Order: sequence, then structure tokens, then C-alpha cells
Amino acid sequence: MRILLSNDDGYFAPGLQALADALAQLGEVVVVAPERDRSGASNSLTLDRPLTVRRSHLGYHYVNGTPTDCVHLAVTGLLDHLPDIVVSGINHGANMGDDTIYSGTVAAATEGFLLGIPSIAVSLAGRRDGNFSAAGRVAAQLVQRCIESRPAGPFLLNVNVPDMPFEQIGGTEITRLGKRHKAEGVVRTTNPRGDTVYWVGAAGDAAEAGPGTDFHAVAQGRVSVTPLQMDLTHFEQLDLVRAWLGA
Repeated sequence: MRILLSNDDGYFAPGLQALADALAQLGEVVVVAPERDRSGASNSLTLDRPLTVRRSHLGYHYVNGTPTDCVHLAVTGLLDHLPDIVVSGINHGANMGDDTIYSGTVAAATEGFLLGIPSIAVSLAGRRDGNFSAAGRVAAQLVQRCIESRPAGPFLLNVNVPDMPFEQIGGTEITRLGKRHKAEGVVRTTNPRGDTVYWVGAAGDAAEAGPGTDFHAVAQGRVSVTPLQMDLTHFEQLDLVRAWLGA
């Protein structure tokens, strides 16, 4: 089993190290990750400049680009052999509901999926206790299932693990994405030169977080596993738009 790891927190992130340690027993692990924190990079590719790939003291490849760049480079030419699975993470913080649109963690897994490889994004849904080892064990279980079941085609899973010791996790639930309230406003301040600068505001609280959603599962101490797809077509509006345009 060849396992490609990436993330959006950077090659030095503790979540990536925990993931590599947890999956090392399952196959050949190769890490290709951004050289710095690229949280919120979404599915962006770097097209306006060349990219460089370097090696860290741990043997990790790190790229001066986005999470999507990392997986794209790895799969389309950097590696001698195609990976059997792509695992992205472990992100320090949840990626639930609308977060998935912005998340670089999810984007790295999405690129693997779009290139025809089963892919999993793993996030630790909390920033307090840092139970990365628990999330690593969850990821290892999922990859082991993939090895055993050998799925017929690629899949894309978004996994959020409660930030608690592994023994306290209350099982796994297959979920749908919830929704968040509108994000908080930008934070306006002044830099040392007197210029007005802006920080993007925090994400909103959960708005749709009832039973069956990723928010609800994690709040109940369960691992949330949400299958994702990339077809953004709004099928229910096809006829409506045809009527608008007289097409």
C-alpha cells in the first residue's frame, strides 16, 4: 500500500507527524506538504510561477505552494509510483459544514479524488487538547478498511474527530454536511505605518447542526465521516434557469 500524505498546516505541523506515525505500519508513506501554513487555500493551484520541492530532515517533501499543488505535483510527476490512497491532515481544527469549501485540508484530498485516487481528509475538531494521536488511530482504521475492502473506484471522505482520548470516542457516524451562520465581520485595525488593514473575521457558529449532521456527531463525541462529491450542478434549478433564459 502506497500512502501519500499532505496537509494545509505545513510540513512541520504536529498533526502531519501524528498521521505519518499512525499510517507507517500500513504501508509506504510519502509526505508532500506545503512549506508553510496554507489554511483556507481551498482548491487553488499556483499557475503564475514555478514551484520548488525540498526535503526536510524527516525526509518529507515540502513545496512552496498550496495543498492542491502538493498533491497535484506528487501524483502527476514527482513520485515514481502512483499512490493507492491520499490522506490529508491531521488538521488542527474542525472542517465541517461550509468549512469544506475553504479548507486546504479538504482541498488536498479533493485533488487526489479528482485524479482518480481514493482520498480522505482528517481534521481534529478542537484546538484545546490536541489529541492528534487519537485522530491518527481513527485515520489508520479507515485506511485499514480501504485495504481490506478494496473499493472499486475513488471516493472522497471528510472526517472530523472529536478532540478527546481515543478510548472516549463514542464510535463513528456517517453524516451530511451541516451549515454555519454568516461569518463575523472583518476586523479593521491600523499597521505601524498608519495604513488601515483588515483581518478576515471568524467563521460563524453552527446554524444547521441537527441529528445526521457532522456538527451533531462531533458534539456527541463521535467521529463524523461525510462522503463528498465534486459535481456542483444545482439540478433542481436547471428547468428554472432554462425558463429565465428561454432556452
